Amino acid sequence: MGLTMDLQPRAGGRPAKRNLLSTRFAGVAIAMVLAIAGHKSAEAAVTIEFWHAMNGELGRALDGLIANFNREQSAYRITAVYKGSYNETVTAAIFAVRTNSQPAIVQVSEIGTATMMAAKGAIYPVFELMAREGIPFDSRAFLPAISGYYADPAGNLPSFPLNASTPIMYYNKALFRTAGLDDDKAPKTWPELEATARRLRQSGAACGFTTHWPSWVNVENFSAFHNLPIATRANGLEGLDAELTFDNQIMIRHVGALAEWQKSRLFDYSGRETQAQARFPSGQCAIFLGSSALRAGILASARFPVGYGMLPYWPDVAGAPQNSIIGGATLWVLRGRSDEEYKGTAQFFGYLMRPQVQAAWHQNTGYLPATQAAYAQTRAQGYYDRNPGTAIAIEQMSLKPPTENSRGLRLGSFGLIRDLIEDELEAAFAGRKGAREALSSAVRRGNELLRQFERATR
Repeated sequence: MGLTMDLQPRAGGRPAKRNLLSTRFAGVAIAMVLAIAGHKSAEAAVTIEFWHAMNGELGRALDGLIANFNREQSAYRITAVYKGSYNETVTAAIFAVRTNSQPAIVQVSEIGTATMMAAKGAIYPVFELMAREGIPFDSRAFLPAISGYYADPAGNLPSFPLNASTPIMYYNKALFRTAGLDDDKAPKTWPELEATARRLRQSGAACGFTTHWPSWVNVENFSAFHNLPIATRANGLEGLDAELTFDNQIMIRHVGALAEWQKSRLFDYSGRETQAQARFPSGQCAIFLGSSALRAGILASARFPVGYGMLPYWPDVAGAPQNSIIGGATLWVLRGRSDEEYKGTAQFFGYLMRPQVQAAWHQNTGYLPATQAAYAQTRAQGYYDRNPGTAIAIEQMSLKPPTENSRGLRLGSFGLIRDLIEDELEAAFAGRKGAREALSSAVRRGNELLRQFERATR
């Protein structure tokens, strides 16, 4: 993306002073030398391929980030290649490693962390790369919710946290006013959300609320926010022998409530991954539980004022609300590229660490500021005061110190496990299974995948 630039100082000479003709010849000679030098230095710019899964508003923001890096120095050129969804991007990278055509950098979703950590021969840990190049990279510079999720047992970061988000509540203020609701007040609990959705439906809203990424919002973050375990061994952060345990009574009640609300569209299931997202800015669903990183895209397409709130919680669950956990992705460096590409990759990561770069990325996208310095700079700039609601994601993630149940998760093959969780959620929402049966089946099937991953890794 962008043009390559000169790497070397321009060559030149002093023109002879014999006469005008010789001076003109000297000038032509100098121009030729400059052209040749410029051509050679442009060829010498090191191209670094970066495969990612960001499109739309977020993809344009990423392109701008990379273009700025390419403009401000001439030694390296980051070339961004969109590869589709997170799953499609990591699948393409795995195939590329097998054919020795891998990029230097690949973006991998948060649930792929355990799988990437297990692929030790294929990855170049970022903390090792940065140390080798002499560029500061301390996990303590990042927000604890981010570094705690991605750090290895020694506290080092094997990947670079690029885009971190957490689900929050978005609501349509215009539809709230139509329903006679206070448009400055988001429902805080699940019973309040039920009552609010009922009023919205009665006033003509096509659906009360929906969510995207059903497992991420309704199982993973629901569990963390209620301080409930998803799995043993600190949700897998302490070992490969973890077992799923999310089929508890509180989760059963929650999925049962969603299935019951589905009948009258107080809750309206809208599909997996990102399928639900368009229903909020289009005005169909009055409330949306989704990624904080969607703020820029929602504001760009919604034709109504948008309100923000934290995730709802069941008020009778002891300790709730606890804190939510992150989603998003990190950047992994793959082995098999040249030393020069690795030098440029380290320079790029150093650029991404700058407080002003991180602060602008956070403010322009809705992703969390990855570093403590970027958060402090954004607050000092008065951004949160000027843009009410934009600090909600950070406040929600830092409500309380994380517990073993709310620090995050690190479970092998979790992309596949998330798929089967959503299989079972769909069965419950459609009335084909009860909540208890669906969740018990998801736990049993998921544990089979965990044992397969454990055997393969060991």
